[in-house]
Amino acid sequence: MSSTVWWEGAEKTRVLIAPDSVCGGNKPGELLTLRHPKSENGTCFLFNNEMIQELQWFKQSYGSWFLGDYISEDGSLYMATPVDPVFILLPIFDEARMKKGEDLGKFRQLDEILFVEGYPGYQHLLSLAEKCMEIVCQTQEVGSMKFYRLDNSKVLAWLSCKVYCLKKSLPELDKNYAAQDEKQTLIDAVSIVGEYLKTEPWLKLLYDHLGLKFVDPTMKETNMENLPTANENNMASLNSLQEKANKKPGKQAKQAKVETGSKNIRDMFSRACKKKC
Repeated sequence: MSSTVWWEGAEKTRVLIAPDSVCGGNKPGELLTLRHPKSENGTCFLFNNEMIQELQWFKQSYGSWFLGDYISEDGSLYMATPVDPVFILLPIFDEARMKKGEDLGKFRQLDEILFVEGYPGYQHLLSLAEKCMEIVCQTQEVGSMKFYRLDNSKVLAWLSCKVYCLKKSLPELDKNYAAQDEKQTLIDAVSIVGEYLKTEPWLKLLYDHLGLKFVDPTMKETNMENLPTANENNMASLNSLQEKANKKPGKQAKQAKVETGSKNIRDMFSRACKKKC
């Protein structure tokens, strides 16, 4: 089940689709501006009931919202989906240990780690960090105080678990994954998890840990920009078929159906950056 939430801001009415659990409880959800774990850009997240929800923004070329007797000309939509807080906090804990070379870094208290200049939203995650970050950290207790230090081996074990769980789920979500070999599915799973990891050090370390050849995601994006579009491929196939038909008048070539207006599902959504909050 999901709930629709409306809120006013920046002279616009925003529409948010989120699970009922986000809208329940005694407190309304809070919009926090945190650093995205990969790009480090300020990104809006919804925080409620000890859960972080990532906001995805969707907008078609033409669209409006009918809100009772009111029409909002901005037909955009925000969708909130849960994200593991360890991904969000990983770069903050990595910086906080102040690791240099072979030195393992320093143990620090949570209130020190979560003090990030320019991002007061991390202070709201204190109790959440206390519950979830021990899975990737070493801890030490001195009296009533507890200190944390990120541990590379624990991080890689946790990331590997995420990758293999995703690898197992992908064929169930999309039949195309079921048709390809397991190694390629593993690479695809790493690529998806890598959308929340910095290339240095975590994504490279993860590839190495899994025995895979590292593929620079920025190079992959550049190569994809140079590839022909789906419509261009279809048109090329159609022309090829027509040429064969002209060469063999005795046979009629079956014309390829050109698909128009198709979109990649990832292109339909974008993360809610700071300026949209």
